[in-house]
Amino acid sequence: HSVAAKTGGCFPASALVTVEDGSVKTMDSLQPGDKVLASSKSDGSGPLVYSEVIAFLDRDPSAKKQFYVIETDSGAKLSLTAAHLLFVSEGNCSGPGELKSVFASDVLPGQCVVSTRGAGQQGHLSRVIRIQIQEDKGVFAPLTRHGTVVVNGVVSSCYAAVDQQWLAHWAFGPLRVLYSWGGTVGHQAVGIHWYSSLLHWVGTRVLDPTHFHPWSMMDNDR
Repeated sequence: HSVAAKTGGCFPASALVTVEDGSVKTMDSLQPGDKVLASSKSDGSGPLVYSEVIAFLDRDPSAKKQFYVIETDSGAKLSLTAAHLLFVSEGNCSGPGELKSVFASDVLPGQCVVSTRGAGQQGHLSRVIRIQIQEDKGVFAPLTRHGTVVVNGVVSSCYAAVDQQWLAHWAFGPLRVLYSWGGTVGHQAVGIHWYSSLLHWVGTRVLDPTHFHPWSMMDNDR
């Protein structure tokens, strides 16, 4: 059980990230310690930087899940599971826009997501034109220092299940501190990270259930 991953907060194995040397890696080849393109602000609004992957909150190369496939007018196509958070803006995609975090299952055509041009650049808004649901293989939930990650050219959250990005980023603060002290934080070959399991256990006992994605309360779902 995890606040970030058990609940649908994952990308498929074939999802693409950009690493520090400018090359592209698939999610299933990514390792803790790699630096990936991300937003420098945890709310998705900052210039793009390379942020270190400190752990996988979930990692299961063989699992098959239903993914929401979100397509934009810039040609980006992002697959993520229902309870994963994504940054969206309403209205005019040509303006700066105020970002909010929503579950992937709540993203609507016509909303704007943050697309990327490269490190050091500010992301730009692209309009969502189509959303489909399809099965894909592998579930991967990388956690970066900044709490964000650019996947398939779209700025995404590292978190899921709970509906507030700031709360999830705050809750994972101790894990980032542990990593800064000792490097590794108990990365597992397959399965859900122990810290995610702990947070989910605590969160479901202290937070109002309305803050959680419905799927996050199901025992057998990521």
